[in-house]
Amino acid sequence: MLSPAAHPGATKPMNETLEGLIRLHRWQVDERQRHVTELETLAATLRQELRRLAEEQAGGQSAAGGNLLTRHVYPGTIRRSLHRQTTLEQSLAETEAQTTQARDALAAAVQELKRYEVAHAARGRLRMNGAARLERRLETDVIPIENFRRRAGRR
Repeated sequence: MLSPAAHPGATKPMNETLEGLIRLHRWQVDERQRHVTELETLAATLRQELRRLAEEQAGGQSAAGGNLLTRHVYPGTIRRSLHRQTTLEQSLAETEAQTTQARDALAAAVQELKRYEVAHAARGRLRMNGAARLERRLETDVIPIENFRRRAGRR
């Protein structure tokens, strides 16, 4: 078994350990929140690209109807456009799945942070209650000591 001196962290008060864990978990919550935000931004960008592509497809259909050359080139363009649309839809589905996972991880990190914050607050209340008990004990000890001094002074 290691002695407390063998491990430098063993001599730290529990309060400092809890504060360190709280800082660590706050950092993890911040990182997970950033990740969720990045994924949501990516999903919004993909949705915007899909809307833009749909507008281009609608514009291409109307333009292809009038010109013989455009009608000849249009099938290749629409094939590429449909492939791009499929790719964007797959990317959006993957991003939304990742966002759901990231939100779950964020919720778990927040829950873990709250657990440490509650433990830290409880430890603080215990410390305050202990200090109040000590103060009351000192006050109640002063009265008998004072009575003893008075009696000793009369003799």
